[in-house]
Amino acid sequence: MVRDHHPGARAAFLCGSVLTGRRTPTSDLDIVVLIDGPPAPYRESLIFAGWPVELFVHTEESWHRYVDREIAHRRSPLLRMCAAGTLLADSDGVGTRLADEARALLAAGPPEATLAEIEDRRYALTDLLDDLAACTDEGERLFIVTELATRTAQLVLMLKSSWLGSGKWLARELDQQAPGLAHRLDAAVRQALVGFSGALVGLAEEVLTQAGGRLWAGYRRDGTP
Repeated sequence: MVRDHHPGARAAFLCGSVLTGRRTPTSDLDIVVLIDGPPAPYRESLIFAGWPVELFVHTEESWHRYVDREIAHRRSPLLRMCAAGTLLADSDGVGTRLADEARALLAAGPPEATLAEIEDRRYALTDLLDDLAACTDEGERLFIVTELATRTAQLVLMLKSSWLGSGKWLARELDQQAPGLAHRLDAAVRQALVGFSGALVGLAEEVLTQAGGRLWAGYRRDGTP
């Protein structure tokens, strides 16, 4: 696939769950390709030889730019792919160099959360808890409960200065940093969706206490002029 689509590639990595014991029948081939210039950077989904492929094409410059931006948001799929991926091609050593850099940056972790960021998270969780307490609509409950569980998990990771994630990666990161919490959240969410929200509220309160407690009155953020 790399030879057909980018015969002049400087480097290429095969990445993702397909290389691990978590592989499923729907796992795709995540492939990061480094080229010299345009049309990079771009992302493309395609089918090749019957395989679903997610193609992430970069120059060396765009790779660093995307990584810097992702690190600032505490979530870097590109770092993870290159740190754990298998080199398919490396014409000039850039693949080995970026893999080493990705592993070092991933191990160093994201920047520590600021006080303002933690306060933002406390405020959002407090607001969701108030919404849940007053909720009488099942449709609204679904989204309040799932958002509450997600934000609770994210706050745990931020307090631990850990990488964030979404979907399955949020659960996996949570398993590493707070073993058992994902299962507790799962059980609490199932109960909350049928009207018994005590366990979920208790978990959210437990995490909020570690962050300084609920926050609503007195919270303020100035906008950009």
